[in-house]
Amino acid sequence: MRGQLLAIALVIAGGIAVCLLSLVNYASLNATRGQYYQQHQFADVFVSLKRAPRHLLQQVAEIPGVTRLSGRVEGGAKLEVAGFQEPVSAHLISVPETGQPDVNQLYLRQGRLPDASRSDEVTIIGSFADAHNLQLDAQLTAIINGCRQTLTIVGIAESPEFVYVIPPGGMLPDYQRFGVLWMSQAGLAPAMDMEGAFNSLVLKTAPDRPVKDVINRLDRLLDRYGSTGAYARADQFSHRFLSDELEQLKAMALIFPAIFMGVAMFLLNVVVGRLISTQREVIAILKAFGYSNRQIGWHYSQLVIAIALAGLLIGTVAGLWLGRMLGGLYMEFYRFPELLFRISPMWILILAAASLAAAWLGGWRSIRNAAALPPAEAMQPEGPAKFRITLPERLLSWVRLRQPSRMIVRQLARRPARTALSVAGIAMATAIVVVGNFQFSSVSLMVHTQFARVQKQDLTVTLTDPVNQTALYGMARQPGVLYTEGRRQVAVELVNGHRSWRTALTGLPEQAELQFVVDRQLNNVAMPPAGLLLTDYLAQALEVTPGDQLVVRVLEGKRPTLTIPVAGTTSEFLGVGAYMNLAAMNRALGEGPLVNQVLLNLEGDLADTVYRDLRDTPKVVGTNLRQAMLDSFFETLARTFLTYTFVISLLGGIIAFGVIYNTARISLAERGRDLASLRVLGYSHNEVSHILLGELAILLIIGIPLGWAIGLGLGQLVVTALQTELYRVPLIITPRTLALAANVVIASALLSGFITWLRLRKLDLVAVLKTRE
Repeated sequence: MRGQLLAIALVIAGGIAVCLLSLVNYASLNATRGQYYQQHQFADVFVSLKRAPRHLLQQVAEIPGVTRLSGRVEGGAKLEVAGFQEPVSAHLISVPETGQPDVNQLYLRQGRLPDASRSDEVTIIGSFADAHNLQLDAQLTAIINGCRQTLTIVGIAESPEFVYVIPPGGMLPDYQRFGVLWMSQAGLAPAMDMEGAFNSLVLKTAPDRPVKDVINRLDRLLDRYGSTGAYARADQFSHRFLSDELEQLKAMALIFPAIFMGVAMFLLNVVVGRLISTQREVIAILKAFGYSNRQIGWHYSQLVIAIALAGLLIGTVAGLWLGRMLGGLYMEFYRFPELLFRISPMWILILAAASLAAAWLGGWRSIRNAAALPPAEAMQPEGPAKFRITLPERLLSWVRLRQPSRMIVRQLARRPARTALSVAGIAMATAIVVVGNFQFSSVSLMVHTQFARVQKQDLTVTLTDPVNQTALYGMARQPGVLYTEGRRQVAVELVNGHRSWRTALTGLPEQAELQFVVDRQLNNVAMPPAGLLLTDYLAQALEVTPGDQLVVRVLEGKRPTLTIPVAGTTSEFLGVGAYMNLAAMNRALGEGPLVNQVLLNLEGDLADTVYRDLRDTPKVVGTNLRQAMLDSFFETLARTFLTYTFVISLLGGIIAFGVIYNTARISLAERGRDLASLRVLGYSHNEVSHILLGELAILLIIGIPLGWAIGLGLGQLVVTALQTELYRVPLIITPRTLALAANVVIASALLSGFITWLRLRKLDLVAVLKTRE
């Protein structure tokens, strides 16, 4: 039975491996994040404001609960990188004259922090340095606040504030076109007209002090200085997306192993039950010689435990190895100094206990029946089946079937319970392959929707301040620009009772041509003349439906508080957002026809000319290329997600083989005597093989479509559990996915059938036909 038992062990190993690779990455990333945050004093509260005098920091320090703080100067810049023609933007942050800030300290990979006496020195983030192969002492040309300046790189660093590096107005990392630079306070403050002032504040709070209380006091103190509102670490961009990723790993560690273990329990129940049915006489003889029910039960329990232990060993080794490999992939995505490889021994023990319990429960019913079997009854052969014309035979009476084919139909119809179990096993194998592969089609739809249907612009330009829409005409006349479209983004906090969400409210023109919002059927949604359109994920988080009133707290400009009805919902796969008619939004804000973002379509041959012009335009703070976002998607989210999916698909294929191989082998073990009898009666080897393998073929024909339906249900469970703010994977099961699942199952059946065919050829007719005494 080693082949059968190994196949079942591989199914258990698949569940253990998936669970461990998820838990290893969850534990490792969580431990790495925790240590990184602690060692480098990652802030608990963040505030952005227009301008505040530095003496105000003393009042902030006196707020109960504040333990550390750093008042900084922040700003934007445009960079020129040698050999790279596309636009590059940067986020500038000041560091104090003393070196490391008290909060959000830097991890220096190379070099040092900028000298306070030098205004042309910078330390750059490692992702940007790696993308452009920048080394120490290399020079960059920067346009800061309209002034061109040459900067010298003196250090390469990472920061807990930028584990996930996103450009302004973007939703995905773009290491080539966006970087973070740290300059000395003495160098950056004059360049940003912030001498003696600060426009960014980060602080640490005491663990026993409610963060909300500190935020309320900060808001009252900084309100007059143009504060956009303090917010906690949970709302910080980088931390929020990293937390979503960790929650997703935790969900994966629960869902997929549960599916795999369920299949393993089913297999064990079938295998142990059929094994016991072939050993009735052996059990009777053991009981006749004095073996107790407990000893018989323990004997078969040991068989189940041995299978589970083999699966546990294989799965643990594979899971730890795969977890380390996937962790290295995450390190390219998240900017940690190093990855702390962590796995709790308690989790290994829990997994061992769960796998042993699941295996034993799978075989429990059969073990109980074996233990309770009376010796006198066990010594008798099983009662003969009731031989009668079955319903399938009546339905197929008009078909002239050959005798071997009639045997197949009778065998399946006269043992409906066993047939149903076999069909269920094949269906589960098919479903697992469907679940493991539908994400590939889903990612393709995400890409098509986001970067072809929703966004049609070549370039998005973000401005420092809102400008009148008439500025679009001047930009449209520039060489290389084919079409322009303006929109406006405003930082807001959406509030519904005790639920709130910080996001950007985007005003879109009524006749938008370059960016749209779509519904669940991917049809364009017309912008209503008034009211909000919310992403369905956001509407669900705020618990609002169309017609409800939503409080909108504007976090910039005059910062009014508005009450706006929800006009409808949209469906987006990347990020979350709130949308409004641009004219209605400007009216609600009490302002004229303003925009702060411009979408452009470019003439390919003149794109470099447009990039140079934008680099020299003072009010332009950042640019985002659609193609760059697409490349970033495949290099970051899609790469990690699809790698995980590939592993699941591979393990799903192993499970499919395990299920079908056991189905074929068990059928051979149960019917070996009957098939040998047919050989003796004159049936050829091919005819006997037709009876056994034809039965398997019919089970496949019934089980595969059922597996497609089960896979659809399991897929819905997976996509529901994996929803995050960063992205939502749609449930798209294409004919290609269904065909792939069917092919994997059929290939497993062909391989299993070939092995069974070889065993039939080697069948010892004399030994099989001997009467069991």
